[in-house]
Amino acid sequence: MAITFDIQNASGLTQNCAAERLQEDGYNELPSSRQRTILTIALEVVREPMFLLLVACGVLYMLTGELTDALMLLGFVFVVMGITIVQERRTERALEALKDLSSPRALVIRDGKQMRIAGRDIVRGDIVLVSEGDRVPADAVLLQGINLSIDESLLTGESVPVRKVPGTGSPEMGPPGGDDLPFLFSGTLITSGQGAAEVQRTGMRTELGKIGKAIHGIESEQTLLQKETGKLVRYLAAVGLTLCVIVVVAFALSRGNTAASWEQGFLAGITMAMATLPEELPVVLTIFLALGAWRMSRHRVLTRRMPAIETLGAATVLCVDKTGTLTLNQMSVQQLFSEGGDVEVAGQADGTLPEKYHRTLEFAVLASKQDPFDPMEKAIRQLGDRHLTGTEHLHATWTLVREYPLSPELLALSHVWQSPSGADYVVAAKGAPEAIADLCHLDAPQNEKLAGNVTAMAGRGLRVLAVAEGRVKPTELPSGQHDVHFKFLGLVGLADPVRPEVTAAIQECYRAGVRVIMITGDYPVTAQSIGRQIGLNCPESVISGPELNKMSEQELAERIRVVNIFARVVPEQKLQIVNALKANREVVAMTGDGVNDAPALKAAHIGIAMGGRGTDVAREASALVLLQDDFASIVQAVKMGRRIFDNIKKAVSYIFAVHVPIAGLSMVPVFFSDWPLLLLPIHVVFLELIIDPACSVIFEAEDAEPNTMNRPPRNPTERLFNLRSVGLSLLQGASVLAVLLAVYWAAGLLGHAEDGTRRALVFTTLVVANISLILTNRSWSRTILSMFKEPNAALWWVVGGAAVMLTIVLNVPFVRELFHFKQLHVVDVAICIAVGIVSILWFEAIKALEIKLA
Repeated sequence: MAITFDIQNASGLTQNCAAERLQEDGYNELPSSRQRTILTIALEVVREPMFLLLVACGVLYMLTGELTDALMLLGFVFVVMGITIVQERRTERALEALKDLSSPRALVIRDGKQMRIAGRDIVRGDIVLVSEGDRVPADAVLLQGINLSIDESLLTGESVPVRKVPGTGSPEMGPPGGDDLPFLFSGTLITSGQGAAEVQRTGMRTELGKIGKAIHGIESEQTLLQKETGKLVRYLAAVGLTLCVIVVVAFALSRGNTAASWEQGFLAGITMAMATLPEELPVVLTIFLALGAWRMSRHRVLTRRMPAIETLGAATVLCVDKTGTLTLNQMSVQQLFSEGGDVEVAGQADGTLPEKYHRTLEFAVLASKQDPFDPMEKAIRQLGDRHLTGTEHLHATWTLVREYPLSPELLALSHVWQSPSGADYVVAAKGAPEAIADLCHLDAPQNEKLAGNVTAMAGRGLRVLAVAEGRVKPTELPSGQHDVHFKFLGLVGLADPVRPEVTAAIQECYRAGVRVIMITGDYPVTAQSIGRQIGLNCPESVISGPELNKMSEQELAERIRVVNIFARVVPEQKLQIVNALKANREVVAMTGDGVNDAPALKAAHIGIAMGGRGTDVAREASALVLLQDDFASIVQAVKMGRRIFDNIKKAVSYIFAVHVPIAGLSMVPVFFSDWPLLLLPIHVVFLELIIDPACSVIFEAEDAEPNTMNRPPRNPTERLFNLRSVGLSLLQGASVLAVLLAVYWAAGLLGHAEDGTRRALVFTTLVVANISLILTNRSWSRTILSMFKEPNAALWWVVGGAAVMLTIVLNVPFVRELFHFKQLHVVDVAICIAVGIVSILWFEAIKALEIKLA
């Protein structure tokens, strides 16, 4: 005996019961890669080149008897390690938060209500509702199903989908594979139909858990930026090591080739290696991309693939679905047409619909699912409940025998019903007017008359469906709906309000140099009406799905340059649109929600899946998932993508700039036998305490520039390390180095003969110049003074911390001696501050004169 299940009256588990079972069984998830512990991160830090160089310096100090210097340096080592661990943990937490958000969603019945929950929260006994394009969230037994087929190749390797039927009695879970079984398995894909199932096993107890395959989670792939940076870091490391050897040998030989000179030479060489090693670059990219993805998730945009963040700033075209993205996806029936007349139903009181429209509405309801998820079917059901309750036109006792699904070849579907008293089956069909006209075999005059009525309704911005009825004997049920004899009944016009924020968001796109293309299954006149409402450019130009099929690739690539509306398009045609845009060298972002959208989402540079109504297949094929299905979220994502790339450029520019004076001060004294070493390893470590948080915290926290969405998209071939921006950064650093060398020279002229005094003057100026470089690189278009108005709490913590540490170093005798400084007077410090600021004033002057920098 088959399981009898009434989905209308199913109550499912209570929330309390579900919570208890979750506590007993744990989350419905497979163990992902283990989260790195603090100890794991610490061990990774220990293997970093910078750490090894610091330890080498400490050991060298100990061997030469400089125990205090050694302990001080090793103390700084632990401070640097602490900063690195905090940065890494922050990145880890951001990625873990993204993994939680990326957990697949499931539709369940609890407390008598349908609700979407995270797949990991599914428990034994939950009633889950699945439909085409969903991943099954847990092992379950089918209670009710309509034309349900599932791809179980993940478990069996068999690519042909298998049919599923409701179980009999209380079946125990069997193995995967085979037709006409009631068992649904976690991770398998619904290829057609829909059903309701009761969960039997979750997490590691599922078949998938036994195999141990983890199929979900954010991909930790290297981005183009990270690959480019990796090459640069390897190149600079090689240069640094070469210079290190040159410095060691040159220093020792120029100072008498004694044991002491070799010891000092090794210290100078290690300092040089530390100064030239840009270990911040890979850290910056990892942190910025991870935290950028986390920030985007707070704006309801989930990043599934990190390279999408880079590409967002270069997007030139947004291809978006009309329904649910540009509109609210809150359908309501506005107009019915039947027997040569039409009626506005939006303002009708319940039960007052004229009798001549009842049959059209009756069969529209019969052609809809009993428990609909589709907004159009919900609207039709609601109208039926309002106007047909208490009449003979609602049929709660009828049994659904068969469903003929929608197909790309025929945009119509049919439901076959058996009434308790009728000998023949009743067939209700609804779909695109031209498809229903085909099913009804209308002649040319009838088709012309129908087209006029459809155009009139579509011209008002309504989505138009046609309805038909048919009869068929149970013994003559055909394999396809085209063989049923249908009679045309009427038209249903539905309205979907435009989202209030869409018009402003589209104008923002246009200001940012980004085209917006609307793709819809509606009639061209409906699409044009919506296009005019939302302010789309050139709404009079439309390409329809049938036209698209007839076009060559070259013709489409030419036409698509000026057309922004595609109507009567089926999902499979989106791939043609993406390829045509890519042929024109556009950077394409494409939205989608269905199984058939997956190829286009994968082909687009940025595939964007709808998180609210999208299928799991669409989400898996996409780079971004909108957790809130609206167009403004996409525009916000583009803005954030541009902001992240801008901030990476600022941080990288600062890194290049600040390493020039550090490397210069490490190398220049080597070639002058009467010059002392101006920078020692302890000085470089002190500077790293400013540089590291500046790179990973200050620049990452900067808001978007005011002109972020008022400039064209970034050229996708533009390199982060292009000659112009790197040249300007090196010029910033060179100007600081020139000023520092001038300070050393001037100090000698002014009578500061002691090495400790001159070193203290140079170092103090370098710290101030370092802070000045941070301030000037916060923006390449606005001056430091104007940027003071922009909040950045991290900036003041870093600057304040640097000022306090420098004050301690200059004024506490014990610490001052560790840094090999002599005491400075207040006037000396004031001069250092002034000179440090002056070192970057030329760059500020360029910004003030509004000269384009990069």
